[in-house]
Formats: sequence, structure tokens, C-alpha cells
Amino acid sequence: MPRRVHIAVRMGFEERTILLRLSDIQPLKYISDEIKRSAKYKQILASIAEIGLVEPPVVARSREEIGKFLLLDGHLRLEALRDQAATEVACLVSTDDEAFTYNKRVNRIAIIQEHKMILKAVENGVPEERIAKSLNVDVASIRRRRRLLDGICSEAAELLKEKHIALNTFCELRKLGAIRQIEAAELMVAMNNFSNSYVRSLVAATPKTQLAPSYKPRQPRGLSDEQLALMERESASLAREFKVAEQTYGADHLDLVLANGFISKLLRNAKVVGYLAKHYQELLFEFQKISESDAAAA
Repeated sequence: MPRRVHIAVRMGFEERTILLRLSDIQPLKYISDEIKRSAKYKQILASIAEIGLVEPPVVARSREEIGKFLLLDGHLRLEALRDQAATEVACLVSTDDEAFTYNKRVNRIAIIQEHKMILKAVENGVPEERIAKSLNVDVASIRRRRRLLDGICSEAAELLKEKHIALNTFCELRKLGAIRQIEAAELMVAMNNFSNSYVRSLVAATPKTQLAPSYKPRQPRGLSDEQLALMERESASLAREFKVAEQTYGADHLDLVLANGFISKLLRNAKVVGYLAKHYQELLFEFQKISESDAAAA
């Protein structure tokens, strides 16, 4: 019977939140007036005023002064509470006083996830007006978010569900047929480009047969029918090349890593470098460029 090994795991936070006076919390960074004028800060203010604090700030106990705490995460929330004349806040207490950025360990909500949360809130009877007030946006914006996936096929939505995408980008995707929506989503993910301008270019390069039946494209200014046809052919060719490259990317990348490693090892051998310098200077120069570029990428 295999022997059991018990490993002690230290908790990253104390078990319970604690209520602290704001005056006992020392921020680790300054919140400028410019930041306080930002849309994000105004949204936090509106959210706290409407529904209260959703995510507690993270603090660590001060090593220098008993009863004092260092603010590790939640500087905007704490500043918003001060602006609203609050005196206390419930906090998570970290067992490590390293000034890490807690938010880097939290995935920011993607727009499709936000869409689902809004739908759930409306189903539970929360008025659109209250949701809009909590997010510091107008009611029309909430309604647009509710209709976010109208006309978007489920496969494309699945590909994009965790991506941060502008609201208007989905308006462009609706102009495409279902199959083309999936192709566009795959290209966006592969290129790591979710901008509205990139999706517009995909729509412009889509043949009319792959557009949504309800969408009637306008002739782009300055482009002839021949130029549009060329764009469509180039787009189709790019999609085919992407599919081919996708199938071999893993193996090609592994081969490249191994080849770079082998070349770097050769160049650490003085005899090999001396021989190449004497007989194959151009080849040595190319090897050195490959090795240096690999080191820079690392």
C-alpha cells in the first residue's frame, strides 16, 4: 500500500473578513485627480452608491504598527468610500504582506459573461434602470448588452465568451452568416485581434453569399467591384493558409526550438566557432543571428 504524504498548505487569507476604520488602512499608491475623473472610477462610485461594495479590499497587517493595515488591493474602492464619507469597510486580510496586485489574479469579466449576468438579473426581477445606475451607464446601453448575442451563432459565441470585445464588434458579426461568423471568430482568436476595425475588414472581404440575409452591404467608397472581388479572394486565401498553418504550428514550433537549442550549443564550442570562422564566415554570421534572436525572444 503506498505511503500517504501529508503536505501542509498555508492559507493565503485569514478565514474571516474584518471591519476596519478607513483611517487604519495605509494605501500603497496615490490616486490622482485624473484617475478620479475616469469612467472606471465613476462606475465604482455609482456601484457602491446603488448596491454597496461587492468585492472587499485586500489588506495585510502592518509589521511596524499594531492595529494598522497595508492596502494591497482596492485603492479605487477605498478612495470611492472616502469620497462618499464612509468611515469603515469590511476587508479580506492577506497572510502575506507582499504588495502584489490582487487583480492580476482575477480575470476581468468578459462582455459575453456580463451579458449573461444582466439577463439573469432581469430574470430575477431587477429593473433595467437599477442595473444601469449600478454600472454608471444609460438604460439604452443595458438593453444593447441584453441583446448582445441576438443574431450570433452559438459556436461563434462560445469561441469569444472569455474575450474582451467592444460592443460594436458584435454588430459587425451580425452582418455575417453563421459559418462565416465562426470563421471570423477563429481568425480573431488566432490573431489575438478583437478590434472593431479588424472585424469590419473581415466583413468587407466576405463574399455576398456568406453575408447574413438581412444585411445589405453598401459599396465602400473608393473601391471598385474588381477591388472588392480581389479582397474576397485574398481573404479566402488567407483563411486557407491559416488552417494549414494551424495544423502544423505545434510541430513547427517544437522543431524551431530544438534547432535553436542545437545551434546555441554549437556556438558554445570554441573549436566549432573557430572552424566556421575560418571556412564558413557567412554561415557563422547567420547562426549567431539565430542564436541572438532566440535569446532576445526568451
